[in-house]
Amino acid sequence: MSNTAETTGQEQDESTAQDELAARVVEMLRTIFDPEIPVNIVDLGLVYGLEIHPPGEVHVIMTLTAPGCPVAQSFPESVKAALQRVEGVSKATVELVWEPIWGRERMSELARFQLGMM
Repeated sequence: MSNTAETTGQEQDESTAQDELAARVVEMLRTIFDPEIPVNIVDLGLVYGLEIHPPGEVHVIMTLTAPGCPVAQSFPESVKAALQRVEGVSKATVELVWEPIWGRERMSELARFQLGMM
C-alpha cells in the first residue's frame, strides 16, 4: 500500500469521525430551546455556523433573537456547557454575533409550523 493511499484512508477516517461528531453536536443543539420562544435554537435559525476541528474542538457561531435579550450574557455559556457533554468534544467555544441580524425568515419550516406561522 502506498503512502498516499494510507494518508487518504486516514483522512477519510478523520472526515467520518468529524461528520459523526458534527451530527452529535447538532443533535445536542436541537435539545436547547430559546428561553422566550418554545423552539430549539437550530430550527429557530439562531445557529449561524458550526466548525469541527480535530481533536474534537467545536466552535459554534450563533445569535439571539434580539440584542437586548435578557439572557445574552448567560445563554452562550449554557450552550457551551451542553456541547461539552457531547461524546467526542474535547473543547467547545460559542461565539455570539449580531450580524447578520436574526429574522423570522431564518426559521425552519418546522419552527414556523410549531409557532402557527404557516
